[in-house]
Amino acid sequence: MNGSAAVTGGPASCRFAHYFVVCGVDTETGLEPDDGAGESFEQSPIRRSFKSKVLVHHPENTDRHPFNRDAINMLCMPRGLSFCTQAERLDPRFHSFTIAFDDGTRSYGFVHTFYEEVTSPQIITAMQTLCQMHHVEHHSSSSSSSSSSSASSPSTCSMDSLASSLEESDAESLAGAPGCLGCVGSFDPARDTLYVSKALCLITALPFMQASRRFLAQLHQAVTSQTAPPLPLESYIHNILYEVPLPPPGRSLRFHGVQGPIVCQRPGPGELPLADYPLGEAFSLLGVENMVKLLTCVLLETQVLLCSHDYQRLMTVAEGIMTLLFPFQWQHIYLPIISAPLHHLLHAPVPFLLGIQRKDGAQRSSLHLPHEANLCFVDIDKHCIECPEDIPQFPDQTELIQEVTEILLRYEHPAQEGLTTKPTASPDSSSPHMSSLVLEDLMEDRQNGNLGGEELEVLERLQALARRCGGEKASEGGKTLGLTFEEEEEELKAAKLNVQLREVFAARFAAMFGRYEEFVIHGALDLESWLNNREGTFSFDKGSFLALQPAAHLNFLSRFLETSMFSSFVDGKVISCWADREPLQQLFDSRLQRVRPHEAKDEESLSRLYRKCGMLLKSAHAVERRLLKVDHMAIHPHLLDMRIGQGRHHPGYFPKLQADVLEQAQNTNKRSSRVIVSRKSEPRKPPAADHSGVDNEQRQKHIFLKRNLHQSRLLDPSPQAVTHTHREFVYGLLSECRLKTKRMLMERMGKENVELGHASISGLQENTLIYGLCDLLERTWGHGLQMKQGKSALWSHLVHHQAAQGKMEAPAESPGYTCTDQRTLHDGTVLLRSSLLQDIRFVQTMSDGLSEVAQARAWIHLALEKKMLSQHLKELLTHQELLRQLYKPHAFLLCEEEREQFLFHLLSLNTVDYLCFTRVFTSVCIPYRVVIIPMKKLSIAMATVSPWVCVSGELGDSGVIQIPKNTQEIFFQCKNLGRLSTLQLGVQETSGLLAKCLVDGVMVYNEITGHTYRFPCGRWLGKGVGDGSLERVLVGQLVSPGAEEDAGRWTGTPPELASPSQSVRAVLGSLGTRSRMDSLEVQEDMREAANNLVKHFHKPEQERGNLTVLLCGEGGLVLALEKFLLHGFKSGRLFQRNVFVWDFIEKAVVSMETADQMGDLHGSTLTKGPPCDSLCHYINAINGSPRNIGKEGKFQLFVCLGIRDRLLSLWLPLLADCSLTARTYEDGALLRDRAAVLSLCRILQTLHEFSITLEAALVKGVDL
Repeated sequence: MNGSAAVTGGPASCRFAHYFVVCGVDTETGLEPDDGAGESFEQSPIRRSFKSKVLVHHPENTDRHPFNRDAINMLCMPRGLSFCTQAERLDPRFHSFTIAFDDGTRSYGFVHTFYEEVTSPQIITAMQTLCQMHHVEHHSSSSSSSSSSSASSPSTCSMDSLASSLEESDAESLAGAPGCLGCVGSFDPARDTLYVSKALCLITALPFMQASRRFLAQLHQAVTSQTAPPLPLESYIHNILYEVPLPPPGRSLRFHGVQGPIVCQRPGPGELPLADYPLGEAFSLLGVENMVKLLTCVLLETQVLLCSHDYQRLMTVAEGIMTLLFPFQWQHIYLPIISAPLHHLLHAPVPFLLGIQRKDGAQRSSLHLPHEANLCFVDIDKHCIECPEDIPQFPDQTELIQEVTEILLRYEHPAQEGLTTKPTASPDSSSPHMSSLVLEDLMEDRQNGNLGGEELEVLERLQALARRCGGEKASEGGKTLGLTFEEEEEELKAAKLNVQLREVFAARFAAMFGRYEEFVIHGALDLESWLNNREGTFSFDKGSFLALQPAAHLNFLSRFLETSMFSSFVDGKVISCWADREPLQQLFDSRLQRVRPHEAKDEESLSRLYRKCGMLLKSAHAVERRLLKVDHMAIHPHLLDMRIGQGRHHPGYFPKLQADVLEQAQNTNKRSSRVIVSRKSEPRKPPAADHSGVDNEQRQKHIFLKRNLHQSRLLDPSPQAVTHTHREFVYGLLSECRLKTKRMLMERMGKENVELGHASISGLQENTLIYGLCDLLERTWGHGLQMKQGKSALWSHLVHHQAAQGKMEAPAESPGYTCTDQRTLHDGTVLLRSSLLQDIRFVQTMSDGLSEVAQARAWIHLALEKKMLSQHLKELLTHQELLRQLYKPHAFLLCEEEREQFLFHLLSLNTVDYLCFTRVFTSVCIPYRVVIIPMKKLSIAMATVSPWVCVSGELGDSGVIQIPKNTQEIFFQCKNLGRLSTLQLGVQETSGLLAKCLVDGVMVYNEITGHTYRFPCGRWLGKGVGDGSLERVLVGQLVSPGAEEDAGRWTGTPPELASPSQSVRAVLGSLGTRSRMDSLEVQEDMREAANNLVKHFHKPEQERGNLTVLLCGEGGLVLALEKFLLHGFKSGRLFQRNVFVWDFIEKAVVSMETADQMGDLHGSTLTKGPPCDSLCHYINAINGSPRNIGKEGKFQLFVCLGIRDRLLSLWLPLLADCSLTARTYEDGALLRDRAAVLSLCRILQTLHEFSITLEAALVKGVDL
């Protein structure tokens, strides 16, 4: 709202309070049992809950927020009516609540509940009858062993109809029943006085908790006092409803309750929004560390459930967390207090923050929660919190906890959980009773800062004198004044603590998102086009933002950037181009602008060290100034136009308010247009933008978020409303699935990076998106469960399906070996596809330490990697009988049309490749199958050799595995190797000269994930053939695991480079003939290979691929350099028929060493030095290796070692200047072209800045 508090007779949005409400027992309808309370009828009737009613509310309605009778009644008395006798405690209670409206605004309710004596004979008789019936039934059931008598207990009929339907004989027998003297919860009107709860409620626009609490407490004290208040209660209620305005922003306001003055204040522009709930108490209830954990769960939009026996504790913690979210706002269900009729919301498949009351003696296990996979359970009374699995730490959590603890200790506030805190009972016992107008004036002068030191000293001497004189009233007055001063000091202290704690967290968000505007993407021309295409556009460059964050913060930030509250925050920034910014965002941006000029630009200041908040003193001083020196005063309550006899005082009974007086006063009040300003008035300032939560026309005009849930309907417990709410849940789940799968596809295909031209850390973001998918599936499977099946609803369903299918056959050597389904590739190789049941069994055997939630996530990761997620879930949902047993009719899984669309969206994920299971579950044992594929014409040669293999991947290698003779296939099991990269294939050196084979390639199958790796070879293994190699290092290529047939086709993801194939080798072999390769093409290949390596290292570490592929694969550096050295090579006159670069390098080194020994370097341009020595040393070490890797393998090792140690660019000029080069190469060869050699050296030198680590399989046996 914009404007000041000068006019108070305007619309409801300008007034302090919207409604005054009284709830209690309706003597006309009598007692009605509260069926939704979930209480047992074995309890004494006086311990049961009964339905309450709204007895009166004023005004009838307001313009913007119509009165919701049922919702207000439910929130005022969540447990319904409570009865007690004079033998029990009658202490009043206070609690508050919040109610949200469909337009996004909220109102706050503050409730003072007390016990009032029942005077209605009808109610007394009904309670007596119930107690007598309960005693008879309890006595009869205890004397006999039969338990069926309890079924006759009345449950649904009203108490009046029950009493009137009793036959006379039954009434006589009940009346003659022995008394229940001594029984707990008994009631006898002859000796007991019956009391019933009544609630006074004030509904306000802003969370003025302290002021509202004090006003209601004074109102109740006036009712219980034997002395009548100065004015009828209608005058005070009228004053608070129509004559007390909202304090202007940045100002404080003083108004009058029944017993004394009350002060409230409101933050000004540039300050944090109003928050009057005691945040220090919330930290004491849970502890600082637990509060930070809870804030983390809320920021990541988990499902949060608060539990306490005290409703006000629920609100204190919930509102405390909400205030710490600044500048973000919770976008989902927020009901800190829900009564039993609303417990169906615990099944909501969306993020929520709910609070339930703990019943006496109730245990954690008694809560029938449908699923807990993503649930944060907070037991406030026991000071503990149970977070979901894998919740990351809040950034700089340790330093943040330390800073918050220091502030709490500074205010002498307990900072550890388990410490006692102030009770939430209503403070009427200490409420001030102003018996003297002089004392009241002194109080006003003190609050306005008009009493100097001398006056205060005189006042204290007068109080001391009154105490010494023994005057009873004077001593009481002195005590009251002292308590009042003490209360004011405590309120001031709590307010300063509140704002300083909030400033600390606001500073943390400012530090994390201080430069967020630089990453907001403004791509639309106008608001309408942006709204129409919002789902297909990206408003925030998440990849670039995350790339600049500290590594320790990435787990939290990557998940937070995917939440609705962050998306809403960014969307608000985008639409600020066309509309006014939301108040909270405007405040946050203005704070950032004030901080930036003071930030130093040096590198040390930009290092991400933790900095404590620098706004503590300034913010606390602003609050202190407003509370110690009141800016405005509302007019005093005054006598209304009431008839004689109205407004009489009856001690102990809240009177029946005169509705005609209050309604008439609403329409005819003329005095409400005045406001009394404090004596030291300040010049008026132009109205400032309000960010306190009041209605804002501009904000409402541009609300663009699609709200799937109507907040007002959530509070409606009727069956029609509950059904409609669950239908909205179904639509919301389907929409969320569509958006999540679309986001995953776009992220995996790289569209976002291509369009924006920015880098991204796709590995981290991919894990975050898959985690979100797991959460979505858990919430979907938890919707509408008949009863709790375990912490993970999805895993429980899978286990039920497994049991329903009967016992599985015992597996072979490994759970992955038995496969009932298979598919054949075009080349005749077989790809195995495990069934749903086998995947379940494998996850069960992964590890005994996995929880149900972890097992469900492992199964999702596995199915997603196999491209079987949609098919497995479809198979799971075909078991209709099991679905009907597990789920209620409104469950998402029983909505056929939405369920099919859901599966269709999941099917779209088959178009991309994922390695999520392989890379996340690294310690699991995986079965592999290796198949050696010989050349078809020479397949018989495999019978003469005994090959061995060693498979290597990102996570390790399998070790040497011997393959029996005359066998081309072998199974082995080892710890997860990750994504496979290389395979060593060899034959034993003792196999003899006849042991040789021409291998086309090797296929390796992951029997669990279904991934297939092809390792092309196309070369000989054996002595005396080819290059004489007995061992080769092959580079792998991942083949798509093969999606289901209706997916259509293979993925379009480009395959990785593999080992050079036989066709490539044939081309290289032909270079010894007269055919020539184009020099430009060779040089271009060399530049491309080096450029791929540079791009590899410039990517974030999580996104980098396999370095071995870029070095040794097809199109890699080794092959490109081999082409360069073979260009212009003369025919095989020198080295017989076969042409190998290694032969030339060996001869060149021998020539260098011989010339050096003879001292004959004068005919060469070579200069003896470190490069020449290192070249000779490396060549001799490679030749001296015990591995028989052949000439091609030695050249590959030569290039890899040279590029690793930054020596290759020094060796090539030596080879070019060698005397042997002129005899070996033709005049046009690239090696004899000095410009080409220098260009090549410069290309290789660009790789010197990178640290290259070679796989162990490449350098095995070479100690360099």
